[in-house]
Amino acid sequence: MNYYLEITLLPNTDLNLFSLWSKSFQQIHLGLVEMQDDQGRIPIGVSFPEYVSGEKYSVLGGKLRLLANDEVTLSRFNASQWLSRLSDYVHCTSIRHVPEKLTGYAIYQREQPKTSNERLARRYAKRHNVDYDTALQRYSTMAHKTIATPFIRLKSLSSDQEFCLWIKKTVVAELSGRKFSSYGLSAESSVPEF
Repeated sequence: MNYYLEITLLPNTDLNLFSLWSKSFQQIHLGLVEMQDDQGRIPIGVSFPEYVSGEKYSVLGGKLRLLANDEVTLSRFNASQWLSRLSDYVHCTSIRHVPEKLTGYAIYQREQPKTSNERLARRYAKRHNVDYDTALQRYSTMAHKTIATPFIRLKSLSSDQEFCLWIKKTVVAELSGRKFSSYGLSAESSVPEF
């Protein structure tokens, strides 16, 4: 990962930070989908330089970095075009070389916590062709869990359902892998931190 561009979210009275994350990350996701190879892998990873992790809660901050091995890949992605309808609320830097002095490496991956009995029951009922009440009985003894991992609320364009994209950060020792999902996340590929 030798090149990056940084996107800064500029919330105001019209649009708070959470709504802005939803709208801007939805656009980034659509752009990354267009970059897929035939195995569904993307050559661009994301990082959240203001990510803060705590025991009770975590935050993504207000910045997003898109990272790639070469400048051509980021140019082809054309972040400003994907974010053009949000131009009053986001600032995109030009493509820059990743600095030589790094603070480390991290993996940003999707986490799918099992938090809601109702959601799990709906999913179970649909997959196993049973009624909702029967499925809910299956999860009635499950304790409610609070998840500290930060998330971005997105809307599926195929099902029109809203969902939370939970993003977990893991600090690692070295750069590994080079392919990411259509969200710019990976359970194996790391990105430089600076």
